Amino acid sequence: MASLGIPQNTIEVLQKYHFNFQKKFGQNFLIDTGVLERIMDTADITEQDCVLEIGPGIGTMTQYLAERAREVVAVEIDRALIPILEDTLSAYHNVTIINADILKVDISKIAEEKNGGRPIKVVANLPYYITTPIIMGLFESNVPLKSITIMVQKEVAERMQVGPGTKDYGALSLAVQYYAKPRIVANVPPNCFIPRPNVGSAVICLTRYEKPPVQVQDEKRMFALIRASFNQRRKTLVNGLGNAGELQLSKERILAALDEMGLPSTVRGETLTLEQFAVLSNLLPS
Repeated sequence: MASLGIPQNTIEVLQKYHFNFQKKFGQNFLIDTGVLERIMDTADITEQDCVLEIGPGIGTMTQYLAERAREVVAVEIDRALIPILEDTLSAYHNVTIINADILKVDISKIAEEKNGGRPIKVVANLPYYITTPIIMGLFESNVPLKSITIMVQKEVAERMQVGPGTKDYGALSLAVQYYAKPRIVANVPPNCFIPRPNVGSAVICLTRYEKPPVQVQDEKRMFALIRASFNQRRKTLVNGLGNAGELQLSKERILAALDEMGLPSTVRGETLTLEQFAVLSNLLPS
């Protein structure tokens, strides 16, 4: 099968099947062999690996993965793409195609069946509208993961990597950095896709920590505090947390915790590090 990373080959497949792009699925297919190679190198795919690909499209990246990995499981939500994938991947016997919504798939079961429960690698060119739920779903469900190498909107990649005090710093930055070490490896301009998206993209690799970099007694509590502190960015931490009804925290209790941490009462959530949120969460149990 001819490489789909070459634009002409992608166009031929789309025409052969009279494929129509679905806006609701945020479909933008990669047509740049250099970027595909970069993703493979970053994800460090070897013949020992079982790879989960989210949103294979017409199978462009799947071909590259199948040539390097022991096993590839490709989950595609758009039923119209399934016959195309069966055609473009017909030469590969190590690929399983699943027509499903990734948010409803039992990924731990896939890791168990295909990889004996050992950590899998996730590779994806993710639609922008669903990037955060997919990444958080992968981390929070405790799926055995080695790494996630994904193409996402450039500003989302930057948000995952930044630290306190920057305008992009937020709940996503903290969540990603609690579970994994983020590293942006390439910026990818719109002309590397069909159809061209309106924004630039980036490839980011999230290498899963064996254990989180901070010690926290209750992860859910910490993330509830983080979300509340960023819900109203310009408010002080005391007001942000005090106004979040579900936390049930009095201002006195919050002020006492901040005092114990040596932080002023006027401090804002966006200036706290992950370590500080962990300490705060341990001081303010539910």
